[in-house]
Amino acid sequence: MQKELKKRLFTSILILPIAAFFITKGSIPFLFFLIIILLLSLFEWFKLVGNRSIKYVGSVLLFFSFYFTYFLRINFGFDIFLFSLIVCISTDLGGYIFGKSLKGPKLTKISPNKTYAGMLGGLLLSGILGSILVKSNYFSTPFGLNIFLNDNLRLVIIILLISLVSQSGDLVFSYFKRLAKIKNTGNFLPGHGGILDRIDGIIFAMPFSYFLFFYINQ
Repeated sequence: MQKELKKRLFTSILILPIAAFFITKGSIPFLFFLIIILLLSLFEWFKLVGNRSIKYVGSVLLFFSFYFTYFLRINFGFDIFLFSLIVCISTDLGGYIFGKSLKGPKLTKISPNKTYAGMLGGLLLSGILGSILVKSNYFSTPFGLNIFLNDNLRLVIIILLISLVSQSGDLVFSYFKRLAKIKNTGNFLPGHGGILDRIDGIIFAMPFSYFLFFYINQ
């Protein structure tokens, strides 16, 4: 576990500044960044799935996901986007750390490595980091995280919902990897696997976040 975790951390240290640059810039640079990630994701998806119909349906869903990811950043601002992203990342990290450390009963046959400890660990870590981000009082855009400051119950519910959707996305891609009898969708990111291995939960959670915050701000 330690060796794999070190690889993950090293790769994350390399890619985080690059991702942060494009995300903070927004608009055209961010769109360019998303298009690159989308093309790499489509490449891995077409390699992963054999059924032609599923390939094209999945491709449409990927376009759908990246489209609303872009507008989540553009329409609701950097802080809402960062909040949703941190919930996804901490969900994945918490699931990995708690799942590997505590092990315990398996969550589902779809993904033998997923455990209840990992699921709860993902919810716990995302709750902690998401709450810290909100309570830092750093963000103040018109549609920003100040919507949570006086409503802790809303904050907890939204974090849990985004985290659960993110974990569901992870399971969906785990199902297709199991069908293809492969561990990772690629080897582009050492310690993580392919691009889809890294963003599987984000693909589902970001469109969900867009519609969730759209509803909240009505």
